[in-house]
Amino acid sequence: YDNGKTYKSRRSFIKKLYKKYMPFSRARWLFIIIIFGALYFVFVSKYIFFEQSDFQPPIKEVNNEDTKFLLEDLNTDPSLDSPIQVHNDQTWSERQMEVKKAFKHAWGGYVRDAWGYDEYHPLSHSGSNLSNTGIGFTIVDSLDTLLIMDLKEEYEHARDWVANSLDFNVDGDVNVFETTIRVLGGLLSAYHLSGNDGLYLAKAIDLGDRLLGAFSSPTGIPYASVNLARREGIRAHFNGGASSTSEATTLQLEFKYLSHLSDNYEYWDKSQNIMLVVDELKKYDGLVPIFLSPNDGQFWGGKITLGARGDSYYAIKGVKTHLIDRSYPSGLLYIGELAGFGDDVISPKMDHLVCFMGGNLALGATRGRKVHDVQKNMSDNDLEDLNIGKELAKTCVEMYFSTTTGLAPEIVYFSTSDDATTDIIIKSLDGHNLLRPETVESLFILWRLTGDIQYRHWGWEIFQAFEKYTKVKEGGYTSLDDVTVVPPRQRDKMETFWLAETLKYFYLLFGPDDLIPLDKYVFNTEAHPLPIFSPTSENAQARIKKMRY
Repeated sequence: YDNGKTYKSRRSFIKKLYKKYMPFSRARWLFIIIIFGALYFVFVSKYIFFEQSDFQPPIKEVNNEDTKFLLEDLNTDPSLDSPIQVHNDQTWSERQMEVKKAFKHAWGGYVRDAWGYDEYHPLSHSGSNLSNTGIGFTIVDSLDTLLIMDLKEEYEHARDWVANSLDFNVDGDVNVFETTIRVLGGLLSAYHLSGNDGLYLAKAIDLGDRLLGAFSSPTGIPYASVNLARREGIRAHFNGGASSTSEATTLQLEFKYLSHLSDNYEYWDKSQNIMLVVDELKKYDGLVPIFLSPNDGQFWGGKITLGARGDSYYAIKGVKTHLIDRSYPSGLLYIGELAGFGDDVISPKMDHLVCFMGGNLALGATRGRKVHDVQKNMSDNDLEDLNIGKELAKTCVEMYFSTTTGLAPEIVYFSTSDDATTDIIIKSLDGHNLLRPETVESLFILWRLTGDIQYRHWGWEIFQAFEKYTKVKEGGYTSLDDVTVVPPRQRDKMETFWLAETLKYFYLLFGPDDLIPLDKYVFNTEAHPLPIFSPTSENAQARIKKMRY
């Protein structure tokens, strides 16, 4: 190193600068540049906000040998778009990791105490089944969440169980709707997100064939339950054997996607026939009762609600006209209930289930695209739907923030008297919390579509309340008896939708915008993302044309 030179005191200004700032040789300057370059690379790779990267499914290669014999005749489509990951702001990335930790805590308890069972009871460290022999509801319902969260070890364990232990030849009754949205939907979503792992499609076809037995009624309206081994539909044991309207009419996504993948259009025809029957029935401005008879194809009873048994059927027109009202004193917008046809006296009762409607309205108004990209082309009706969705989401958040635990009850009533001092009323039997996802679902969708950070902040407060009051120290999370008291009594049940829906929506809410983009995917009723597809086969095109005309 040449650091020993001496210089005369009288030098030009430039030479003085050189003496002050350039006392090193070229070799030493090269070494310093390399060090600063390395530090810059580390800093940028850690904190850059929007660096694009190609999405690679957590499981890049799949072995279809164990299912090849079931798939030889299938016309599969591996070209459907996969989601794209991007980096995100550090604070929200850290919060997203907190959700991932919560999932691992819940999953770890289930694996230890109830592996293979349909449901988990974290306080008693046990599991239970929904039929005589379980079909792993919790495992199958969680497959796509494991993939989205990139939990490789947990995913491989779950896949191994599906490959070696999942058997649908069960001589027991299962609910058609719940089995379709949780198990069939879970398998189809896992098939896509895993890079088209044939194991899941083979299992989905087996289950779909068995579920078709539920459609053997005189009208084609599915019975409420089905025996999977006998492939035999079973009437409900109440309400004259009527099926739930929402349950019967919410099988479209899974059965039509299964037809698209398998090229077997019996699934499509059976599910579409339900809508053809319902379309011919008398309605009250688009509103319908919550029960539907498989025997005569007519509505049963008169109650109209977007809560239980009516939630996932509706379009919006009749809802806006007949079910929307505001509370006192704050004017919170809510969706109430009607006792029957022609009754315009709104009951101020609203289930937490209705809270999905905020996001649903926003999706309908924007077609899954960001508001700033489509606002100029939105109709007045679209803008109205978007604003109703925003207001309803705010009301649902108030259902959380109005309680001492910060968690929402299952049902609330809204004050209708102009001298009321509080908007939300919680009755003694309605204060339980089942770890439901609907509010978080709407916050996730509205954040994605509007970019309003408030939805993320609300979601974080709600997540912290779940962490504080529903987390079981030894593993798992549990439902609560009463959210209005502290500490709330715990119920000893972790619903499968906590893993399949609630934590998934939290994870996506705090994550990058392009992970499962809303203009490329549709979430089924159990939050299983299915890719939007355009059927090209002649069979599909003929059916679509028939639907339109």
